[in-house]
Amino acid sequence: MSKSRIRRIGVKLSRLLPAALWRPMRSIGTGVVTPIRFSLTSGHWKSSLAMSACTATGAPIPWYTYPAIDFLTQRSFEGKNVLEFGGGQSTLWWSARAQSVLTIEEDSDWYERLRSRVARNVGIHHVPVDHATRSVASVKALLDAQPIRAFDVIVVDGHLRQEVTALAFDYLEPDGAMILDNSEGYGFYEAIKDRNCRRVDFFGFAPGVSLRHCTSIVFLKDCFLLNPKIPIPVIEEMERGEESLRTKVYAVSSTETLARWRAIKSATA
Repeated sequence: MSKSRIRRIGVKLSRLLPAALWRPMRSIGTGVVTPIRFSLTSGHWKSSLAMSACTATGAPIPWYTYPAIDFLTQRSFEGKNVLEFGGGQSTLWWSARAQSVLTIEEDSDWYERLRSRVARNVGIHHVPVDHATRSVASVKALLDAQPIRAFDVIVVDGHLRQEVTALAFDYLEPDGAMILDNSEGYGFYEAIKDRNCRRVDFFGFAPGVSLRHCTSIVFLKDCFLLNPKIPIPVIEEMERGEESLRTKVYAVSSTETLARWRAIKSATA
């Protein structure tokens, strides 16, 4: 149910009912409708049933917190190169937006499953975790063999997270962003606390998950994601839609929202 429809119903009821009845009814209704509406419109309900991160329409999304997903969705990644430690729905999401995606996956079964689903702009490699030595030498060797020497976005959501986070700084563009998922754990804090970097934390629920956690964005002196020219959209007016390659498709409910979205694309391209 759209926000405008909810408002119209509310206005009608407020005119029909006495205030003594309408006010408690509104309070109870807000408490009941809000979490249901969030779960349905965000895709949380569908993700829970599918046991896979997706929108309400079934399109893949990363398993980040919703505030982080909303933040990233409003930005353009055209011409950007992405490095992922740990692949999945996020790989499909990034490949629809970025110029290239390099995914390093530790699980052989998941690697085989994902390899058949990715687009041509994705390079996916299986690199097992060395739990005995916790060495990331094999990861470094793979990265050094790549034609791309530095990445605009580096996502750490798998492998030896603390170790690959420390390594990732050597492959991050000066104005790039590092995305750390489940950053409240896995040694992420220890990996970055003594670095000359900045961090923004996005706390909240994630697709199909009942407990809140944190997705953090780490950057150096500057970051292309934080360009002040990027407009602030009316998030309620921008419905999440199906994604085509490097193109966002929205159900736009007003001319103003469409203009804002075009301004976002222009500012971040």
